Amino acid sequence: MRASLIQLGVRDEEPVAARRERAAALVRAQRGAGLVVLPELWTVGAFAFDRFADGAEPLDGPTAAAMSAAARDAAVWLHAGSVVERDAAGALYNTSLVFSPDGALAATYRKIHRFGFDRGEAVLMSAGTEPVTVGLPGLTAGLATCYDLRFPELFRALTDVGAHAFVLPAGWPERRREHWTLLARARAVENQAYVLACGTAGTHGGTPQAGHSIVVGPWGEVIAEAGPDEEVLTAEIDPAAVARTREEFPALKDRVLKHP
Repeated sequence: MRASLIQLGVRDEEPVAARRERAAALVRAQRGAGLVVLPELWTVGAFAFDRFADGAEPLDGPTAAAMSAAARDAAVWLHAGSVVERDAAGALYNTSLVFSPDGALAATYRKIHRFGFDRGEAVLMSAGTEPVTVGLPGLTAGLATCYDLRFPELFRALTDVGAHAFVLPAGWPERRREHWTLLARARAVENQAYVLACGTAGTHGGTPQAGHSIVVGPWGEVIAEAGPDEEVLTAEIDPAAVARTREEFPALKDRVLKHP
């Protein structure tokens, strides 16, 4: 399966509607891929906290409509990154959207670990509570978002419910780029699973972005890695490689401490 990670450039001065159209065009250009991934909060910018409220939308809002149409036109599975979701009660969530090749909304994931400590996302958004997986051709993908990457227990929980790969959109800052690469490889090694981590390029909310989207194999090997600027990173994913790795080196069977 070919995976295409669209490392979208996010700039504060670009109108959201224009970026939405540009993202949709980039998705349509990936026809033939098995999976296409966009970054976290690419409509508003993950660090543009002052734009969260005005940029919030429901799950059937303009971004969902545009991404549904793009997935259908390209006939791809599309992880459309995440949006600022406003629910019926007015609460905000950092919510990922996954569309099937017919444009249907196949899965949503509300980010569990909110970044910012006592500001930003941590105080402006509500937290998700449930790990989420989605069935893709030949494999089960676990969903995570950006700061989630620092919490190995989430990825272990996803592995326990059958995940063979983790798909993670992000708005990761450039100043902590080494952590990004290190943690992506660690999550792959400890769970013997693929990691497909798609970040943003550019600068938003005054925070330069790391870029360097990465695809890591179940042995922890870097299969493909982007540079700092906007680009589409492509990699071939072999779903059978996860089963082979777990059979050849059955470390997961030796787990002792397990959560109920």
